[in-house]
Amino acid sequence: MKYYSVLAAVVIASLQVQADDVVGTDKVWTTSAELGAITTSGNTAGTSVTGKIDAKQELQHWSNQYIFSAYFKEDEKTDDNGNKVNERSAEQFMVSAKAAYKLDDEFDKLFTFASYTDDKFGAYTKYTTLAVGYGTRIYNAEDKSLDVEVGPGYFSGERSTGETEKGIIARGAAVFNWTISEAASFAQTLSVEYGEDNTRTLAETSLLAKINGSLQMKAAFRIQSDSEVPMGKKRTDTQTSLTLVYSF
Repeated sequence: MKYYSVLAAVVIASLQVQADDVVGTDKVWTTSAELGAITTSGNTAGTSVTGKIDAKQELQHWSNQYIFSAYFKEDEKTDDNGNKVNERSAEQFMVSAKAAYKLDDEFDKLFTFASYTDDKFGAYTKYTTLAVGYGTRIYNAEDKSLDVEVGPGYFSGERSTGETEKGIIARGAAVFNWTISEAASFAQTLSVEYGEDNTRTLAETSLLAKINGSLQMKAAFRIQSDSEVPMGKKRTDTQTSLTLVYSF
């Protein structure tokens, strides 16, 4: 519960600071919700579901983002008695919040970032990150943009063995967006959290194709990598997904 409390505190604090910013300003939200599911039967039986909510808020002085994502997978197996049973083989939840204060230059910002990951079958079953820093846009064209951010932070993690780790980190992140056409877009995100005990790298490559005004199809490839993991656990997890995205 303490991890959720830290994240909630960051969100509440940012909303309180922004209260005066809403006065006289049109509050603009851009939200997308995506969902994908695969069910198999026959020789191989199982179900996997992935979903994500990404909410962005643009105010006069603040630019904020809130993300929640989840993934789980169940496989049908035969137990020692010959009975068919469903067994959970993957279960991950992630929530993050970022509040960025806009500086005088158009794309320059000071930000506060917090994230919490609960991964039942991962090398780290719990992982919390808090960071502050500076962000800017280093490339800006009509159809392409590249935003970067960097700053110090703090992480706390619990390994699958029950051991806990915590310490100072340096966090860097980048987001590349490319509007290919009116109906298609490409995005690449990357974040690296470098610490003495562990370095966590998260990356996602995605392609969006518009179906109609609000509905899109998204193909994505996601990587999560930890430099130090317990024996018997792999350093890198990958996920390939095909989801429907509804924007509103």
